[in-house]
Amino acid sequence: MNKNVCEMVNEFIKKYPMTIAWRAKKHSKVVEKFLNPDEEVKFAFAAQKNDSTTDIFNTYVVALTNKRIILGRKRLFFGFFYTSITPDMFNDLTVKMGIVWGKIYIDTVKELVILSNIDPKALDSIETNITEYMMNEKKKYVSNVN
Repeated sequence: MNKNVCEMVNEFIKKYPMTIAWRAKKHSKVVEKFLNPDEEVKFAFAAQKNDSTTDIFNTYVVALTNKRIILGRKRLFFGFFYTSITPDMFNDLTVKMGIVWGKIYIDTVKELVILSNIDPKALDSIETNITEYMMNEKKKYVSNVN
């Protein structure tokens, strides 16, 4: 049986304990709510969605599925934030490592998604998973257009 998003995020947090993440279970439920029946989560992690190392209260769960990247965050009292990045909207990925934490920049056609306060040891894993997936999916889009 496949692991759910929360289990994957909890494993990530245990493996990379310097990553700052709060309320992973609640945020994971937002991601799971928007999974399509034919979607399978390949990789999931938590990070702060901002460019500041001092703002530690914007935790998002990021899930890489077989169709797209999903970002979800449950608001404290009611509501949620949700972002979906499909392969055709993906432009580039940048990784930056600071003294204490690392950052991932996901450049899309419409916006720049900045994920911060990530354990530096996790950056290679995140970059590899996202880049390999997006490169394979971009090939499918290019062949479908031609």
